[in-house]
Amino acid sequence: MNSFLGVDQSLTGRRWIGPGAEADRLAEAMAQETRLPLPLARILVARGVTPPEAAAFLEPTLRDLLPDPRSLKDMERAAARFLAALRNRERIAVFADYDVDGGASAALLLGWLRAMGQQATLYIPDRIDEGYGPNAPAMAALARDHGLIVCVDCGTLSHEPIAAAQGADVVVLDHHLGGETLPPALAVVNPNRQDEEGDLGHLCAASVVFLMLVEANRQLRAEDLAGPDLMAMLDLVALATVADVAPLTGVNRALVRQGLKVMARRERPGLVALSDLARMDQAPNTYHLGFLLGPRVNAGGRIGAADLGARLLACDDPHEARALAERLDALNTERREIENRVREAALAQAEARGLDAPLVWAAGEGWHPGVVGIVAARLKEATNRPAVVIGLDGDQGKGSARSVNGVDLGAAVQRVAAEGLLLRGGGHRMAAGLTVARDMLEPAMARLSELLARQGAGSRGPRDLRLDGLLMPAAATPDLLHEIERAGPFGQGAPAPRFAFPAARITAPRRIGETHLRFGFGDGTGPTLEAIAFGAFDGPLGPALGTPGADRFHLAGRLEINTWVGRTKVQLRLEDAAKA
Repeated sequence: MNSFLGVDQSLTGRRWIGPGAEADRLAEAMAQETRLPLPLARILVARGVTPPEAAAFLEPTLRDLLPDPRSLKDMERAAARFLAALRNRERIAVFADYDVDGGASAALLLGWLRAMGQQATLYIPDRIDEGYGPNAPAMAALARDHGLIVCVDCGTLSHEPIAAAQGADVVVLDHHLGGETLPPALAVVNPNRQDEEGDLGHLCAASVVFLMLVEANRQLRAEDLAGPDLMAMLDLVALATVADVAPLTGVNRALVRQGLKVMARRERPGLVALSDLARMDQAPNTYHLGFLLGPRVNAGGRIGAADLGARLLACDDPHEARALAERLDALNTERREIENRVREAALAQAEARGLDAPLVWAAGEGWHPGVVGIVAARLKEATNRPAVVIGLDGDQGKGSARSVNGVDLGAAVQRVAAEGLLLRGGGHRMAAGLTVARDMLEPAMARLSELLARQGAGSRGPRDLRLDGLLMPAAATPDLLHEIERAGPFGQGAPAPRFAFPAARITAPRRIGETHLRFGFGDGTGPTLEAIAFGAFDGPLGPALGTPGADRFHLAGRLEINTWVGRTKVQLRLEDAAKA
């Protein structure tokens, strides 16, 4: 494959890869037939959209894309038992995972029940003391005082803990990969059960919970009763989908798109308080969900009180929401400091081991279990390979893993666990958790690397930069960007388009803070654009572009709308550059 603009080695050492001749031909045909801008046509072609499908793709609706909840096994039974507990005024407990998906799933149930005049008990295990998912002591204790326990974002592999819930019915609403047998629950609703044959495995747990509530409302309507407004709850589904790195394709794309609209109405006190603390001054987008709100919601489960995030999302009192948000914001600052220390050590270890294997991994003494998942994500992003980071304590290590597109990490981890090389392990395609004996660490990682290699992990160069096409500065207008955003929202499985600007002349470069660079650029024949390069002076971009000179550069990055003091303009978030 030929490099794009002839860039075989950019300033950051990457080869640029652009659309081929066939993609160009299809994009030209798309633009002519649909009258859409050519850059948007290129994005649609890259997504596999044909001209007849373009209009529906650009305006996705839940009416068209939301699956029938009853297409999932056990769904009718789960919703019926949930409604029976409501009618009979039984005590209901919600047992949730400690991450954003678990917290949002719990908040969906708590909010729905509150709207129906009933409270529920929230239980979220402590990450360090109890670990992930249901445990026998907690389930037995909850069963003594509750008629129904709903496990969300967990429970599919929890045979013994669910069996310990004597005297209570257990319903599991989950999305993690199932085993050969199901736990002894009344219902296990999970698109990733091994006996499911549908195409809903990309749903996060909050989406599964949402579908259960859709079914519950439908059963209520059959009795001429009304359930709560579910559309108003889609902000939680959107947050969970993005934060859990679910692919933004199919119904997920429609859920997130509608959820962002709901969030923009600022009706949920917890998200309003958190958005204000994060200084969000524009309509929310997937970046805000994934990098501003998600990490703060997660902070309680990572290094503080495990239930803080779920309580914030379920909170309906603005004053309480503000207090919870402030605690989470402080914990997130502490989390970042811990993460930075672990990330530096993990990256150094991984580099010493080599970054060209199918699996990149690191393990360290006493690494905080609350940050190993984030560090694994950082290693994955830096190397374009699945990554595992493990904190060792005594004779065991607990770790988190993150995957890349096209590699089913959860299945591989589960297989290594089934073979006895891991003490425990499970997850979904993009993320997994594991526990390993210290003396089995090397063979377990070697076997996992072997399984991932069979799926193609590591086959693509980690330094390739994929571009969606070429633009001139004069073409990058707010109108064009609004058109491009119709193909969004962008995120996992649907990356934001990245464009190249050829032979640009840099104007007025200036350093922002310690490491960032802001500058203008143009082609000498029309208006200039502004660009921002975060962390530019931590690498080669800052020194090369930050010194005024006569050189021209090819620039590559993602376009975004920048709103400041009422003015709206397009800017380039620079990712790479090469001498023209």
